[in-house]
Amino acid sequence: MREVAMDHTQQERYAAAAQEDRSAIRNRISIPATLRPSGSKSFQTAVRDLSLSGFSATAMSRIAPRTMCWLTLPGKEDALPAKVVWWDNGLVGCAFEHLLEPHELETILGRWNRDSRTK
Repeated sequence: MREVAMDHTQQERYAAAAQEDRSAIRNRISIPATLRPSGSKSFQTAVRDLSLSGFSATAMSRIAPRTMCWLTLPGKEDALPAKVVWWDNGLVGCAFEHLLEPHELETILGRWNRDSRTK
């Protein structure tokens, strides 16, 4: 029973943080990645913005809201689980199942901002 209470509290904290983050400035970026919606094959995409709680990326085919998906970024072994929040005209917006750690976000942004400056 205690585990259920912890999960509920964690979900509440996530929901609150996600709402706060949605009003924060999102980091515009272009990262080549792979996205795999549940029940579908993975496809190449480009992450267009990234925050602690989610991302938007290109997706030419419609993906229904609440669909689970997994985002794999270059250099990361583990895919990041997320749920689709919206799809509009070739872009999909997703919320991570678990917030990124601030240092993790900074590392990703630092790498790709640096890479784009050297090209």
